[in-house]
Amino acid sequence: MSGWKSASPSSYQPVYAPPPGPAPIYAQSSYAPPPQPTYGGGYDGETKSPYEGERFKPKKRINDPIFLILFIAQLVGFIVISVITLSKFGGNAGGLGGGVGSDGTGSRITLNYHTVILLLFVTGAGLLLSAIYLILTRIFTKAIMHITLVLSILLNIGICIYYWITKYWSGAIVFTVIALISVLAYWGYRARIPLASLLLQVVMDVTKHHPSVYFVAFTALLLQAGLSVWYTFTVIATYVKYTPGSPTCELGVTCSSAKVIGFIIYETFSFLWTSQVIGNVALATLAGGPFGSWYYFGPRDQGMMPPHPTLASFVRASTLSLGSIAFGSLIVTLLELLRMLLNMVRNSANADGHPVEACLALCAECFIGCLESAVEYFNRYAYIEIALYGKPYLDAAKDTWRLFKDRGIDALINDSLVGMTLTWGAYAIGLLCSLFAYLYLRYTHPAYNADGQYTAPVLVFAFLIGLQCSLTLSSAIEAGVSTIFVGLGEDPQVLAIRAPPLFAMIASTYPQVVQGVPRV
Repeated sequence: MSGWKSASPSSYQPVYAPPPGPAPIYAQSSYAPPPQPTYGGGYDGETKSPYEGERFKPKKRINDPIFLILFIAQLVGFIVISVITLSKFGGNAGGLGGGVGSDGTGSRITLNYHTVILLLFVTGAGLLLSAIYLILTRIFTKAIMHITLVLSILLNIGICIYYWITKYWSGAIVFTVIALISVLAYWGYRARIPLASLLLQVVMDVTKHHPSVYFVAFTALLLQAGLSVWYTFTVIATYVKYTPGSPTCELGVTCSSAKVIGFIIYETFSFLWTSQVIGNVALATLAGGPFGSWYYFGPRDQGMMPPHPTLASFVRASTLSLGSIAFGSLIVTLLELLRMLLNMVRNSANADGHPVEACLALCAECFIGCLESAVEYFNRYAYIEIALYGKPYLDAAKDTWRLFKDRGIDALINDSLVGMTLTWGAYAIGLLCSLFAYLYLRYTHPAYNADGQYTAPVLVFAFLIGLQCSLTLSSAIEAGVSTIFVGLGEDPQVLAIRAPPLFAMIASTYPQVVQGVPRV
């Protein structure tokens, strides 16, 4: 192990360069365990096949079918509601008008095409910013962590100052707290950036030889953008059609505020769940495809990687394991929906002049947000277990928990800044989209928002669209990082051959981790 410790991050070589030392076990022409050589420190010193434990070849069964059925049912329900609400969504319904290039700004009753155009702009901005962020990550691998953290801090401070100046008190207080936390987080994690930077460099080097990584990421992003547009039209049409006082109410449509609230909550729930599933299917596809195959079989140019690993992984994730992915996604969706509702309660209390209620709602929102982040972080590793082994969600969660706690790998995983960096980037994109929506409302003066009553929901929608677009795209990079961690926990000596400098830094920092985690 002392030989590994002498390595330096600056000596990093592309992971597709000819590896030093003996050829890796996982690159043998036969997948049955050969008599030699063996990995010391692997699974109790034994030689293992890449297909050990049903890895890459799970049983042909549909896991978690109940949640698969529920997911399909809610998606069908969203389609039905969308068709009903959009069927009469036209220029003669709801006093629609306004928007870019129009003299009018529509009816004062409810949201209209003005908001549709706004949120379409937001979707386009989120799509563009997400693509730019991935390109920057690809080009500036080492510097991206410092860049995103510093920009996030500056962005938080700038938005905080702007909200104080414009007297948007609840937003000003929230972003003041967020700005302080982001500053403390940067200084607290600054010393740990080198390891995470090298890890991100290795992942990006792997993606150079697997264009399918970017194809999956951009496909998921386009699906997410399309879903965002669909959701936008459906939400606006719901406001127009069912808000009391709307002209459609005179056409025989039953209108009530309760119906509007109920439909909006269901549409948002469906959008969040479907968005989560899209991103997590992409994550499982990449973990069980190019990244998992690279770790266990070796680089493609060695000839041992199975043909079309990405396609095979996508088929498993979108069929046999879709119920398991939907199960885990539902948990995060419910937490995210609850956090959004608390955010609206806080904004309402602040607008009504109830600071105590607003403060309590803010505390509850922060708690739910922390819980949501923890569950989402945990789920990412569970999805990798699902992608590699085809396990049901609960079994994958149990194995993930064992990997985190019983084997001592939690210190290494929690030390990674890659996920936090990508999340900060997504958060910044969401804030930019939200700020764009706020400025748009402020300077176009739509009639329906004359008293500012729709500012909060529009900002929430804008932030949500930008955030989801970016998170879907960044899931491609997180898939590679997390897959390496799972492989490191199961057989660390493979990483010693795939990326020696990264293994050296991990070994010198966390020597207990490289002892391996036997599967039970």
